[in-house]
Amino acid sequence: MIVLEKRQHPSLWMGYLSPLLSIALTFVVAAMVVGAMGKDPLRVLSLFTLEPLNGKRAIGEVMLKATPLILCSLGLAFCFRSNVWNIGAEGQFLLGAIGAGGMAMWLTETGLTEPGWLWVTQALLLGALAGAAWAAITAWLRDRAHANEILVSLMLVYVANLLLSYLVFGPWKDPKGWNFPQTLRFADSLSIARLGAGMRVHWGFVVAVISAGIMVWIMYFTALGARLRVGGLAPGAARFAGFSSRESLWTVLLCSGAFAGLAGAMEVLGPMGQLTPHVSTGYGFTAIIVAFVARLHPLACVLASFLLSMMMIGGELAQSRVGLPASVSSMFQGVLLMMLLTFDSLIQYRIRWRGRPSKELAKHA
Repeated sequence: MIVLEKRQHPSLWMGYLSPLLSIALTFVVAAMVVGAMGKDPLRVLSLFTLEPLNGKRAIGEVMLKATPLILCSLGLAFCFRSNVWNIGAEGQFLLGAIGAGGMAMWLTETGLTEPGWLWVTQALLLGALAGAAWAAITAWLRDRAHANEILVSLMLVYVANLLLSYLVFGPWKDPKGWNFPQTLRFADSLSIARLGAGMRVHWGFVVAVISAGIMVWIMYFTALGARLRVGGLAPGAARFAGFSSRESLWTVLLCSGAFAGLAGAMEVLGPMGQLTPHVSTGYGFTAIIVAFVARLHPLACVLASFLLSMMMIGGELAQSRVGLPASVSSMFQGVLLMMLLTFDSLIQYRIRWRGRPSKELAKHA
């Protein structure tokens, strides 16, 4: 009989090495799967690792996709550190996109587009508030009704998707858009300024990196961060010390929702320039993997976001150049998550083989 026995002293080094080992094994498994599909594994792996960094424009695209991943993963890492399991960053992302997109659409229709920087700032703030308000539903149900935040936040993703579809298929649909489910194009002055010519990445990337630095300061150098981390590691000790679990719950969920909402607002005011049903390609769910790869550390979230961004772009390249299914990127992400969970379990537990108890022992038991 195989049993898991808890280790008395888990390896600290393995805790840091496990993400690297998980990434390496993910590529090995992916190469085997791609080879079984009749494709050249080396060619496909180069599309995931080398092509996304081939030139200034390609690196800009990696930075562009990494921006929402950084913001969403920062909020999720904040939650997970406090033992609050927010799985609904995708829905909060969509609400942020709806809030900022609705404001940009109204400003474009009314002609109030100057000064652009002022309206963009307000639209981004509205997106962050919309994401926080969506997360507040989860916090309120957990606080008042003791509902499971995992299920509530996840189910709210589907509600947010339906709300977005209703708006772009209905009242917000562009009458001159050839019947496509999308809003009108926002005014050029309502877009976030780009970092350089010939690149689509915008100043939102800089905001995301600065946010990671601020989160490091909050989590590791403030009393609030200490309370939240203690509450996540040892809830009993936190209650004994007088820390409020309700305060922690509301703080981390509102912050997480605000980060995800800001990411959604940047997406519609950045590369998209309008609101469509495809405003997100699963950023909120991918950010969960980013947070675990980063070991819930804000600065590591930046690096992990680059990795997952490369995987997303590599999946698109593999689809167009090699003919692999569009789901190959999701396969990479799923294998990576399973490897991480496996290594985390083996760090905390060791596998033991125990023989079946004899009949005499079974009788006495």
